[in-house]
Amino acid sequence: MSAPAYTGDVEVGGPAAVRDLPGLTIRKLAVSEMANNAYLLRCTATGEALLIDAAAEPESLRALIGDADLRTVVTTHGHWDHHRALPQVVEATGAQTVAHRADAADLPVPVQRTVEHGDALTVGEQTLEVVHLRGHTPGSIALVWRGPDDAGVHVFTGDSLFPGGVGNTQQDAARFARLMGDVEERLFGALPDSTWVYPGHGGDTTLGAERPHLGEWRARGW
Repeated sequence: MSAPAYTGDVEVGGPAAVRDLPGLTIRKLAVSEMANNAYLLRCTATGEALLIDAAAEPESLRALIGDADLRTVVTTHGHWDHHRALPQVVEATGAQTVAHRADAADLPVPVQRTVEHGDALTVGEQTLEVVHLRGHTPGSIALVWRGPDDAGVHVFTGDSLFPGGVGNTQQDAARFARLMGDVEERLFGALPDSTWVYPGHGGDTTLGAERPHLGEWRARGW
C-alpha cells in the first residue's frame, strides 16, 4: 500500500505527514495545544537531519526523529510556543542550536550558532538559506531549500507567513509595515510562485496562491 500523497494537513495527536523529494525527506508533525508545526528535514544521501522548531511534546519529537542523525535544531523565532521542547531534544541528541541573534536570548538554552540574513545551513548534502523576516519578532527567520532537478523551491516560514496573511504584529503599524516589506521583497520578490510554504501553524500554501492577496493584506493592516 503506497503512502498517502503529501498535502501538509496534520492534526495534533495524529501521524506525521511525509514528503519525499529528491535529496530530502520532509516530515511534518503538529504538537501542543497551540497546534505548532515541527519539521524534520533529512538528507536522503547521508541520513543527517535538521529539526525546525522543537515546539513541544519532546517524546513525540523524539519519535519523529527516530533513527535520523539529528545535527541541528533551528528555532524560527523566540516565542515560547516554538521552543518548549528544545532543552529535552538537545539533551537527548546533542544537536547544535541555531537561531537569529536578535531572538537568541529568548530561547531556554544557549544558542550555539546565531545566523543572519543570507547565511547558509546544511543538512547532509543539502543547503538551506536563512531569510530574516523582521516584524513578528525582531529575529524571525525563514529557511529556503532549492531542490535539485524538478524538486522545486520550499520555504519554512515560522510565524511570518501563513495562508491568508503575515504573522501577528499586535496592531503595531510599524512592525506590520516592516514584516510586509520583508515578506514581499525577500520571499515574493525572490522566489517563484510554485514555491511551497510550510508555516509554523496550520496548513501549507504556495506563494502563487497568496500573491494576489498582498494588496488586500496591506490595505487591512494585518
